[in-house]
Order: sequence, then C-alpha cells, then structure tokens
Amino acid sequence: MSLREAGQTNQDEGTQPISPLNAALFNKTSSLEYQETTPAIPFEFIQNRQDSTESELSTTYSQSQSEAYQKLMCRAPIASLDCMEEFSGTTAQLDFGRSTSLGSNPAIPVRNNATTTPGLRYKNLGKSGLRVSNVGLGTWPIFSPGVSEDQAEAILRLAVDSGINLFDLSEAHSGTRAEIELGKIIQKAGWKRTSYIITTKIYWSTKSEERGLSRKHIIESVQASLQRLQLSYIDIVLVHKADSMCPMEEIVRAMNYVISQGWSMYWGTARWSPVEIMEAYTNCRQFNCVTPIVEQAEYHMFCREKAELYLPEMYNKIGVGFMAWGPLSMCLGDTQNGERLWLPKGSFKTKSQSYSWTEDEVNKEERLEETRRMYDKARDISNLAEKLGCNAMQLSIAWSLKHEPVQCLLLGATSAEQLHQSLQALQLLPRLSTGVMLEIERILDNKPVRPPPISTLALR
Repeated sequence: MSLREAGQTNQDEGTQPISPLNAALFNKTSSLEYQETTPAIPFEFIQNRQDSTESELSTTYSQSQSEAYQKLMCRAPIASLDCMEEFSGTTAQLDFGRSTSLGSNPAIPVRNNATTTPGLRYKNLGKSGLRVSNVGLGTWPIFSPGVSEDQAEAILRLAVDSGINLFDLSEAHSGTRAEIELGKIIQKAGWKRTSYIITTKIYWSTKSEERGLSRKHIIESVQASLQRLQLSYIDIVLVHKADSMCPMEEIVRAMNYVISQGWSMYWGTARWSPVEIMEAYTNCRQFNCVTPIVEQAEYHMFCREKAELYLPEMYNKIGVGFMAWGPLSMCLGDTQNGERLWLPKGSFKTKSQSYSWTEDEVNKEERLEETRRMYDKARDISNLAEKLGCNAMQLSIAWSLKHEPVQCLLLGATSAEQLHQSLQALQLLPRLSTGVMLEIERILDNKPVRPPPISTLALR
C-alpha cells in the first residue's frame, strides 16, 4: 500500500492519516533497532509530500533536518573571531588548499595591488579591553632627517588606509620632532580621535639633562607630549627603561596620577626586565594603582629569549601584553662574493675590553667565528625566502607574527613603497606551515630553553 492510499483509508474511517512508517515508529511493539536508525517524520511534512515514496520521503526529511541543524549551529556563539577571519573574503585570493613544501611546489606570488590588507587582525593588548592591530607603525624612521614631510604624510595615510590603528613614538630615536609632525598630520587629515591609538615614551637616559623617573619628570614629560601632539590625551604612555635610583612606588604612583587626570588611558613599560615588571605590578597592587598592560621589547629571529620564555609568563600571571619591534632593524653586510645579506644590528654586540691582550685576541676570534655562523644562517634564510616567493625581510616579519605572544608588531618605513612591501608579509602567514617553521628552526638553531632550577641545598 502506498502512502497516498494509507492516508486516504484513514481519512475515510474518520481518523487522522498516519503513515505506516510513523505507525511503526510510535508502536511500542516495534523493534528498537528500527527506532534508533529511523527518525519520526511529522504529519505536516508527509501531507505536503504525498506523492513521494517512503525512501524519498525519509531522505528529503533527513536533508531538511541537517540544513536546519547547520543554520542553528551558525547562530551559536563563536569562541574566536580571529579564527573565523582566516576564512573571510579578504583572504580569498590566497591558495589555502595548497601546502607549501620546500622545493617541491612553486611559490604563490605575493600580491602587489591589494586594496585591503589580508591577514591584518585586531587583538586585545594584554588583558585590557584596548584592541590594536597586530601590526603597528613605528614612527622613528618616518620622521628621520632624510624623510620629507610629504613622504611622512604619505606613509601615515597608507598605514591608516591599510587598517593600522597604532602609532608608536620614541623620543630616544626621533626626538621631539616626531610628536610635532604627527600632531600636524593628524590635524590636517581630520582623523577621528577614536580611530587611532598613540603610544609615546618617557625616556630615561644618563646623557639627558632631565635624568630619572621622578614624579616631577614623568608629569612634565606627559604634559609636554600632549602640547606637541595637540591632543587631549595619550592612549598609552610607556616608561622607557627603569630607573634604579628612583623608588618603584614613586613611579607607579606618578603613572596612576597621570591616568587619573585623564592625560593617559593606560601605561606600560619598554625594555624592562621581568623582575622589574613584577616589582611594578606588586607595588601597583599594594598601593591600589593602575597596573601596566604592555611591555615593548625587541624580538626577531636572532633575539628570542625574553619574548618566548618570560613575557608569556608575565601575560598569564599579571596580564602584561607584548609589543614587539626588531624585524626591520636590520643592516646589510657585504660578503666575499659580493652578495649582500640582511643581519640584525644587535647580533654583534661588542664585548667589554679586558686588560689582557691575550683575552682580547681570543674574544676577537670568537666574534669572527660568530660572524661567520651568522652569515651562514642569513644566507640559508634568504634561500628559504626565495622558495616561498618573498624576500628575507618579509619572511622575518611573518615569522614574528606567527608566534602567539606577539600581540602587536611595530614596523617602520622611510617610504610608502617600503611600508607596502612590509605589509605584504601578512599574506605569508597561511603558508608558514609546520614544515616551514621546523625548517626555520633547523636553520637558526637558537631556540631558547629555560635553564634548570638551581637547588639551594646544592649550593650549600
């Protein structure tokens, strides 16, 4: 008997038409196996499809239930929007289905005509509610003597159009000119104050006339920066290097006063040791002051220990985020073959001269050997970058952003073209697979390892 005949028979008897399939499902004497494998089909669904057979009806109902379930799951809360952005339309031009293996597959060319910046993300800085772009603009090379005002304005406009919302100022590198010029450009462009984030530093140096991080120096420095920037407040004030001659209580109380006056929203540190950051946090908790939210430190392929071992611990314990700089602080070195390779400036730190000429000779040989090893690593990294279809600088930027502790990476540029090329490195992130990262680790061979704990009993 077909479904139509069964329904007609039930209607003639004055009862509600029921399908034999549903009758078997709701019958207490039906087999358990049949109930578990075949779902109950509502009467309304059967009445609208009376021309279908039992198998077609069951298949159609299963498909409709599956579609309804998928729609319901799409309305569920998303745990991480950053993960979903990897599959958004901005990255549709990249080939995600193709794994990049060394030397086998041809490299995907990096786009040069991007109107938006694929790979740009916005993250919370530290455990605060302030969301910053994962790439920030360091202004120390932009306002250097060799860059004109028109070039600096073009760089800033390109950064804003690309989605960058953080601008970092450093009095130690560019002096007070950076704050003055940036303030003029902001006023000329008419950008909304809520659309960008300004970070400036209170720099302490033994060569400066205004020495120390006293309450007087901190308050006067913040007020002077506000006047030069022509702004009512600064988003983040960073204390550049700690002052061992000033009590930590005075520093944290002064920063808390700056925030309570509305001159700054947050404060952080730059080039502080983990011990100094923990001491500042402890004093903030003791005296009920605002705690720092970020530490700005150097991080690249040849400087990894602090960023990978200690700053993630600071984030998990006290909520201090990590703002990195360094991938572009490179210099070019000439080899014997006439090639030019990129090398970090901080890789060859001169060791202190001793009073013994024999020790100086040994240190000289060690530095030469270290230079040779560094050149070999740089050459291998450059060759790997060629296989990936980019240059070594772009690979260095993508490698830094690949590490989870980096919440914001500062990039500098002396021209709009250089900034555009640096931003193209964001497209490399999906192609830095596990195999590529392992190959980079093999080349560098400098993964930091935490030293074993020292027992106090063994020292006695």
